[in-house]
Amino acid sequence: MRPLINLFRARIQYNMNLYRTAALVTAFSAAEHCLGFLYRILLSRTLGPEGLGVYQVALTVFAVFLTISSSGLPVTLSRTISKHRADGARPREHAATSAAVLLALAVSVPATILLFLLRTPFSRVFSDPRCADLFYIVLPGLAFTSVYSVVRGSFWGNRRFLAYSLVELCEEMIRICAGVILLVFVQTSLAGVNRAAFAVLLSYLCSFALALGYYFFRGGKFRSPKGELRPLLASSLPVTAMRTSSSLMSSLISVIFPLRMQAAGFSSSAAMSEYGVVYGMVSPVMAIPCAFIGSIALVLVPELSENFYKGRTREVGALTERAICTTLLIAGLLLPFYIVCGEDVGVFLYSNARSGAMIAACALVLVPMSLTLISTSMLNSMGCEKHTLGIFLAGSGAMLLCTVLLPRYLGGGALLAGMACDSCITALLSLLLLRKKTGRLRIGKYCLRLLAAVLLCVALGLPAHAFCARYLSYFPAFAVTMLLLAAAEVLLFSLMRLIDVRTLLCRFFAKKSKKISVRS
Repeated sequence: MRPLINLFRARIQYNMNLYRTAALVTAFSAAEHCLGFLYRILLSRTLGPEGLGVYQVALTVFAVFLTISSSGLPVTLSRTISKHRADGARPREHAATSAAVLLALAVSVPATILLFLLRTPFSRVFSDPRCADLFYIVLPGLAFTSVYSVVRGSFWGNRRFLAYSLVELCEEMIRICAGVILLVFVQTSLAGVNRAAFAVLLSYLCSFALALGYYFFRGGKFRSPKGELRPLLASSLPVTAMRTSSSLMSSLISVIFPLRMQAAGFSSSAAMSEYGVVYGMVSPVMAIPCAFIGSIALVLVPELSENFYKGRTREVGALTERAICTTLLIAGLLLPFYIVCGEDVGVFLYSNARSGAMIAACALVLVPMSLTLISTSMLNSMGCEKHTLGIFLAGSGAMLLCTVLLPRYLGGGALLAGMACDSCITALLSLLLLRKKTGRLRIGKYCLRLLAAVLLCVALGLPAHAFCARYLSYFPAFAVTMLLLAAAEVLLFSLMRLIDVRTLLCRFFAKKSKKISVRS
């Protein structure tokens, strides 16, 4: 009897540690995304929609080369380290990290040199010459940020989530501080978009130094990569191919969309402004759930991978269901705010009514976008990289078709329609594959309860917003509606047994009383 009790206690302690780690990573991720979001607001107000579009296009093309050089390596390295830990082969961890760094440098350094040698012909890729200038400002940081990504992948595999999150937060803070100084306080003839690009380069260099310094401080070493290069390369290629295809697709859209808009009768400036609104204003708001879902994936992937390789099917299925339900809850909590207050959000953040209308129009895309993010991470941790590549290509094909065919009818809305089609296809196919891999995905009743709570919140929020807008000025109406929606969510989500407010309050006050007793 005692061994069973000890096992039960150990399991409870394990789950508590997992929740605490997820909460810690979520806090860092939320802080990072909040700072980045505020910085994006500053950029939108200082650069304008057109300047923000130029900035976004240049970084999108740079992301292609960054993806090619390192995108598949961090997640593959993390899984490799987890596998070595499961097999008890700890000495192979340093060799795997060394192999990943070598592979990243083997791609990023030659690519940087070649791009500088072919600067004139490559600059013709951009429809606006300002984009080329920004791209070549950021390009020297390619090798540094590639190695940084790999080293962070070793933190991930070793479950050093604090270091992983802290270094990423420092990178964002450096970028923001440098950007604010260069854009607001430095008086120079250099264009604002160029100064913003120099801030990005500086953040890459500093994050590289921080990550490498911490790696060596914690006993990290570079050893012979013999025996690790080929397995790492073979495992990372499907992930790299998928993410490279994603970056290429984004770059292709950044080129095709303005051309299709001009063919539909829009001016070049209007086309770039529409692109800047969608990717510079709407996309950051739609990506808010990623701050929370990404942290769940960060903590879950090493755990899921280790259980998968040890053949613990029951644990893998339970973790999968829990992650999907948590992801749906996060999206469901945000959905009423986007539907009811989306237009006000665009005006409040960017002083741009067009962005607000788009946020409200594509609010439902939050659900498939969130499911795609978590399911892809889980599938990659179980060695399904080739499957996720195929799923991604199916969704991207729909995105490209919408970008080519719909600008004449929807303008910038063509990009939103493409996002919706892409997210729905990839989410559906990923969930079907997860069900096949885990053998269980019993979330139907949970989804029905969540749907009922969201619909009731929206049904209460829309007339409340109309009433407040009629009798109050803009900001008081916006604030009162947000508060009413928050209260409605607490009540309805509790009634539907989606959140346990009583338990959360008890834990909160228990911690407060414990702190007070310790101080006294």
